[in-house]
Amino acid sequence: MGKGCVTTSKYFLFLFNLIFFLFGVVILGFGLWLLLDNQSFIVVLNNSTSVKVACYILIGVGAFSMLMGFVGCLGAIYENRCLLGLYFTCLLLILIAQITAGALMYFQKDVMNDEMSKIVAKVLDNYPGNNSTTEQAWDFIQRNMECCGWTGRQDWSGNQVISNSSQMLFPCSCQNASLASGNFSGSGFCEAQTPDWPVYDTGCAASAEEWLITNVGVVLGICLGVAFIELLGMILSVCLCRNIHKEEYTKVPKY
Repeated sequence: MGKGCVTTSKYFLFLFNLIFFLFGVVILGFGLWLLLDNQSFIVVLNNSTSVKVACYILIGVGAFSMLMGFVGCLGAIYENRCLLGLYFTCLLLILIAQITAGALMYFQKDVMNDEMSKIVAKVLDNYPGNNSTTEQAWDFIQRNMECCGWTGRQDWSGNQVISNSSQMLFPCSCQNASLASGNFSGSGFCEAQTPDWPVYDTGCAASAEEWLITNVGVVLGICLGVAFIELLGMILSVCLCRNIHKEEYTKVPKY
């Protein structure tokens, strides 16, 4: 490899590591948002240890990606073989971990769905209607996704307030504006005029699945783009590591 190719590889590697660093910033910010935002889905699932662990994993992966991007940039600019080797090894481990996590999520999706159903059922049964943090998060989900319950409106049948009330109550955030009569309220409980609630028929699980199907191209594109950047970074780091300062070793006297 000529000197010009080595220089080109060095600056391309720096560029891709800068992108990788920014990617880590995005992951870190997303994990923090899920964990700290009062209107994110994590509030609804605050009893799920696995979901909280997933958020901490996102934060850890983001921070680690930022560190690796920084190390890769230093190794490329200063042409340091030790840093480039460390960068390649860590990048390979990250790629293997991503493939393993994707495979586990695919093959364990039924288990995850069952756990999600149990958690949401507990949330709906204990929904107090007093504008709590968990209530605000679930109201936000139902209003914006135009859904009711996890699998459907029947999930609200076990709610303590609804079952113990003498009135025909239903969650206001489920209310379908096109079917409702009277004032629209976005939280708490509303009184129905008939036993048939004026709510959305679709459950939030189906709405979430529909959103994923609609945006599957974007999700796959992001995943493939990240994998491409990682593979290209690994290839460039190996090429650069093998050829930097190569001319210095050829000048060593032979006896």
